Amino acid sequence: MFTSLSDRLTATFKNLRTKGRLSESDVNKTVRDIRMALLDADVALPVVKDFTSAVRDRALGAEVSQALNPAQQVVKIVNEELVDILGGQTRTIRFAKTGPTVIMLAGLQGAGKTTLAGKLARWLKEQGHTPILVAADLQRPNAVTQLQVVGERAGIPVFAPEQGNVGGHDAVGPTGEGTRSFGDPVTVSRDGIREAVTKHHDVVIVDTAGRLAVDSDLMQQAGDIRAAINPDEVLFVIDAMIGQAAVETAEAFLEGVDFTGVVLTKLDGDARGGAALSVAGLTGRPIMFASTGENVRDFEVFHPDRMASRILDMGDVLTLIEQAEKAFDRGQAAEMERKFLAAEDFTFDDFLQQMSAIKKMGSLKSMLKMMPGMGQMSAQLDALDEREFDRVEAMVRSMTPFERNHPKQINGSRRARIAGGSGVTVSEVNQLLERFGEAQKMMKQLARGGGIPGMPGMGGGGGKKARQQQQQVRGKKSKSGNPAKRAADAQAEAQRASSRPAGSSFGGGGAPGGLDPAAMDPSQLPKGFEKFLGK
Repeated sequence: MFTSLSDRLTATFKNLRTKGRLSESDVNKTVRDIRMALLDADVALPVVKDFTSAVRDRALGAEVSQALNPAQQVVKIVNEELVDILGGQTRTIRFAKTGPTVIMLAGLQGAGKTTLAGKLARWLKEQGHTPILVAADLQRPNAVTQLQVVGERAGIPVFAPEQGNVGGHDAVGPTGEGTRSFGDPVTVSRDGIREAVTKHHDVVIVDTAGRLAVDSDLMQQAGDIRAAINPDEVLFVIDAMIGQAAVETAEAFLEGVDFTGVVLTKLDGDARGGAALSVAGLTGRPIMFASTGENVRDFEVFHPDRMASRILDMGDVLTLIEQAEKAFDRGQAAEMERKFLAAEDFTFDDFLQQMSAIKKMGSLKSMLKMMPGMGQMSAQLDALDEREFDRVEAMVRSMTPFERNHPKQINGSRRARIAGGSGVTVSEVNQLLERFGEAQKMMKQLARGGGIPGMPGMGGGGGKKARQQQQQVRGKKSKSGNPAKRAADAQAEAQRASSRPAGSSFGGGGAPGGLDPAAMDPSQLPKGFEKFLGK
């Protein structure tokens, strides 16, 4: 979504790094480049004016002129201003103190309200709530049926007493027989809340009708539903790909319905992202959630600070970590750590477990783009064919259990059978086995503390420590035969343990195999990553 804007801003800041001091002309040129980048991204003109004015005033102030590194200070200012126009603070659902929390969805037809209803309900269910969906969109053809399908996929019950429009005609409007009606959405919404109280659901999500454009009928119906159910949250669902038109639509709904928050859909599209930067700034309502695909799992809380980091190519490691924690099983992770420290072979069964967990996290491309500095490799990431992982998985699943745990025993006839079973060539199987063997060697080298070849700052400084950890795991820790030497070693180890700060290793608590951020050279890390080291 923000690829074009991110590339333009990154190129702008790259030109600043060569300057030890910034003159007023340098600042003006930078602000002009930022203005052009925002306008090219379809950001609304009032937002662009306010943003560039704030950046220019701060960039000409003391915080930049007296800074040791003016370029980094300008990036910091732009980051903070981006966070501000994106809403400032992260906000999620405000739940009612008593009774079910009522959430009303509003927006134009085609914005993705029905799909979003299922995603939101699933997210709430994962948070420990018991949501119910109410089908109050009786106008769009087969909208009720679609919500029922979405609810079934998400595992959420749907209250749908009326089937609505199933014939493909307009629900409201003059016809040869007068006005056609397929039920009263206000009555359905009110009855849905009663159903939630009866069935002990603590959250009600009401899916309302939309139109192809803003009109009086749409606003009247949405206003009547809001007055009847008195929702705790009214979420305005907007297609992030419609550009500056998002602002006009948002302002119309703000005046007619008065929504409390915004949900951006289709953030995985190739639009320029102007809606995200415009809506929050002009309406004063926070962006609360983002939808990124058709799957019910493609849904996330919108964090302004993390989105600003993505735009500036500083990555979004926190979101990546949160997704990994949901996808990876703790027991499997502990077993992998044990095998790593014991220098046991990484098997194809382990590989299948890791691949399954990665698939749960979503698109590999989107995950890689969350890493700092990956914006510079956007072309390579776009060219990445994720179907290659399906072919690799097919080859692995064509192996017998013995072959998965003993890849070195896979001879020529076995390779031919695996190739035939997975629909690939024998040479592709050979390449997989060769790469897998290299991966096994690299993991053993890491376990011995040798580091990753070619990775700066990850050298073999910890080899002795890693070997000691392996010996502890295997129960073979060596001791000196001299009693006095053993006593001195024990005393020295006690002193080291007492002087070691808690949580000094990367991952917390001084866990075995952890990395000490204090010992890492920030200049060797990807751009923007230093803020995660607490410096």
